[in-house]
Amino acid sequence: MAALIGRDLLSLADLSPTELQELLQLATQLKSQQLQLQCNKVLGLLFSKASTRTRVSFTVAMYQLGGQVIDLNPNVTQVSRGEPVQDTARVLDRYLDILAIRTFAQQELETFANYAQIPVINALTDLEHPCQVLADLLTIQECFGTLAGLTLTYVGDGNNVANSLMLGCALVGMNVKIATPSGYEPNASIVEQARASANNKTEVILTHDPEFAAKGAAVLYTDVWASMGQETEVDDRLPIFQPYQISEPLLSLADPKAIVLHCLPAHRGEEITEAVLEGSQSRVWQQAENRLHAQKALLASILGAK
Repeated sequence: MAALIGRDLLSLADLSPTELQELLQLATQLKSQQLQLQCNKVLGLLFSKASTRTRVSFTVAMYQLGGQVIDLNPNVTQVSRGEPVQDTARVLDRYLDILAIRTFAQQELETFANYAQIPVINALTDLEHPCQVLADLLTIQECFGTLAGLTLTYVGDGNNVANSLMLGCALVGMNVKIATPSGYEPNASIVEQARASANNKTEVILTHDPEFAAKGAAVLYTDVWASMGQETEVDDRLPIFQPYQISEPLLSLADPKAIVLHCLPAHRGEEITEAVLEGSQSRVWQQAENRLHAQKALLASILGAK
């Protein structure tokens, strides 16, 4: 993965189809311990949003590579006192080898990347969640042995996960259907970007009909109906999104061998039922574990681990 050394990952669109496939292959080798890599580097985590899986998986991945991690909680750094992003970026650039950022605005992430010479990884913004989708694709590949030609259906809010799923599926040759209520569609420019990447070889379909989207799908995927920063909208969203719940009746419309994914945390009884989340077709816990392996592959590739 020499091609990724020193590069940022701000969006899945930063990867070519070949680079994405090679990342997934490396993650598979690291997970099976066919390959062991070492990298004595320092990763900084600058997270302005709450995190469990992303924070822990990045930390464990870096430790397993032989590196170190500094948790740069904004509440105890000068970021919380209004230090400009460009100043923080130029200082951290002189201390760290790589920086993973979880924040609200994609523009803030891009500003960090512009002012820091070290690689910057998008650990979630309101626009995209590329590291999550690396783990999602790894999970799907483990379950089906391939990605090309499969159909993934995402049901719910057209949020950052939906945006990154469209880009990721297009890069690996999967069809993707996004079913949302009217007015909650994914980012229009990313839809066009994904369709351009698919190049008419696969489909990127938007619909307001969850049953249409679920029919024959190999993967049913959902996320919370109100993301971080949208907590005040929860009560208004619940009745709007209720028809988009992944339930046993909706799952019955998918391929009989379909799997169910959820990026977590899950609100049982809202976007997914308890029966489906804990059912035999759920691969949610395998998906969560794969955050570790996918991000370890990403870190190893960007840092040139050997």
